[in-house]
Amino acid sequence: MRGRIATAAIVFGATWLMWSGMMKPLLLGLGLVSVLLVLVLAYRIRFFAPAMYTLHMLGRLPRFWLYLLPEIVKANLAVARVILARRLPISPCIITIDASSLPRTARVALANAITLTPGTLTLNVQLGQIRVHCLTEEAARDLDTLELMQRARALRGG
Repeated sequence: MRGRIATAAIVFGATWLMWSGMMKPLLLGLGLVSVLLVLVLAYRIRFFAPAMYTLHMLGRLPRFWLYLLPEIVKANLAVARVILARRLPISPCIITIDASSLPRTARVALANAITLTPGTLTLNVQLGQIRVHCLTEEAARDLDTLELMQRARALRGG
């Protein structure tokens, strides 16, 4: 657990330095206090517990984002096509995705990725099931493929 805390301290401190860009002693001291406060709060909410700790996923995130970004663009174009059509061809539906085989953090990443994609909205994540509202049946069929779930699983390293 000490290694996780040290890694988090380095990541949080480096992030604070990048965003602030200030190197004055007072601001560096306030930044240190901020990082320590965040570490204490993270420890209290059990952020460093093995089931919750996600900093090891940082190296896999760019690959996931590179997959997700074109999917978001495609979904934007599909929603624009629906909105600009004269007859507004929507066919809203709610589907349930079985994500019980995914670790908890991968499930959360999957649910958030679904919500980021226009035309779909994660309604609920409970007992490994993700309920999703889709604007069209085509969006529901696209979600029903296992590609996004496999990408979420790869995030966790499983």
